[in-house]
Amino acid sequence: MDWKRLGLAAAAVATMGAAPAPQSETMAEPPIARAGAPGVTGYLGAAMPDTYKILPPAPVAGTVRYETDRTAYKATRALENTPRWALAQDDADQRNILHGMACALGVELSPANAPTVVKMLGRLQMDDKQAVDRSKDIYKRKRPFLIDEGPTCVEKTASLAASPDYPSGHNTWGWSVALILAELAPDRATEILARGRAFGEGRVICGVHNLSAAEAGRTNASIVVAALHANAEFLKDMTVARKEIDAARKAGPAPAAGFCAKETEAMTVSPY
Repeated sequence: MDWKRLGLAAAAVATMGAAPAPQSETMAEPPIARAGAPGVTGYLGAAMPDTYKILPPAPVAGTVRYETDRTAYKATRALENTPRWALAQDDADQRNILHGMACALGVELSPANAPTVVKMLGRLQMDDKQAVDRSKDIYKRKRPFLIDEGPTCVEKTASLAASPDYPSGHNTWGWSVALILAELAPDRATEILARGRAFGEGRVICGVHNLSAAEAGRTNASIVVAALHANAEFLKDMTVARKEIDAARKAGPAPAAGFCAKETEAMTVSPY
């Protein structure tokens, strides 16, 4: 990540304190779960709705959605080496999600000040993986840089190319986190959801997801979070998590105002 292009003082440290993750969307090793206790499981299991039957099919050549994806990819290549590109690069590491949400929430959450939140997100990542994998495996939609030439904000690795595009696992994760944090801190819901939208748009800006895949990720996340609200364990954890966040926001420290102003400025750039 290149925070100099974003004009920020220092690079962000990955929230879970682990080394940077490979740029892959398989979600085979959910980053927060990997950094936590082994054997982490999701909340939903067999109660997960069949997202394959709910999401619209992945676009195919010759359709309006397919050509719209190509247009969005080509247009967003113009953002290379801009502050918006740099923000998308930082968001490419999913373990940065709590750092990425710090300005929107008003405090950076961590295992020290919000252990239940971190535990919840580890379990959420597993639910998101379940919601993503079946559709990806069925549609096997190519990533945009495999269809049209152009730069990407992360390395074009073989593992990234082999991981299907649709739906975006990255945006399923980002929007799931945004929805949950917005519920836990409703007075900051506007800022949190705007940051969650930018997190997902970054995948299109990066050139590693088609627009349709990012949109499907938001739908996917909404399906997961809706299902979670029928789960007693999740609801119990939400009660504790709300208290943790309230206490963390009171204790601070709040993120640096200059840092947040530059992040907000980068987010306001229209990617399409």
